[in-house]
Amino acid sequence: MPIQLFVDNDACPVKEEVLRVAARYKLQVTLVSNQGMRPVAAPNVRQVVVGAQFDAADDWIVEHAGTNDIVVTSDIQLAARCLDKGCKALNSAGHVFTSQNIGSALSMRALNAHLRETGDIKGFNPAFSKKDRSQFLQSLDMLIQKM
Repeated sequence: MPIQLFVDNDACPVKEEVLRVAARYKLQVTLVSNQGMRPVAAPNVRQVVVGAQFDAADDWIVEHAGTNDIVVTSDIQLAARCLDKGCKALNSAGHVFTSQNIGSALSMRALNAHLRETGDIKGFNPAFSKKDRSQFLQSLDMLIQKM
């Protein structure tokens, strides 16, 4: 069964890169969003708009992604759910989630949430950089070639 790419599309900064890589490898891409999105006119792209319910996009992706599909998401909890199904997962900065590193990523997420709630840290994420974009492209290409 061919590899498919699923993108947690709300606020995804690497959608264009995913589409470019998918076109090069002739892979199907599904963009999943909670809200409307600009149409993409490409035969290998499917766009799905789910409701605004909490985690609706995540639930749809988990339900439809299969073993050996690749999920692009910055949501660590979604990445963990996808890994449990046998999918590959990576974030927009090119970090590949694995069964070996997802536990520490979930722990750091919980710790940072606690520190934000207590006011010990501010809730700002670093700006998305050209280096992040380049690392994403390299990681996505590497995952596809391995598969």
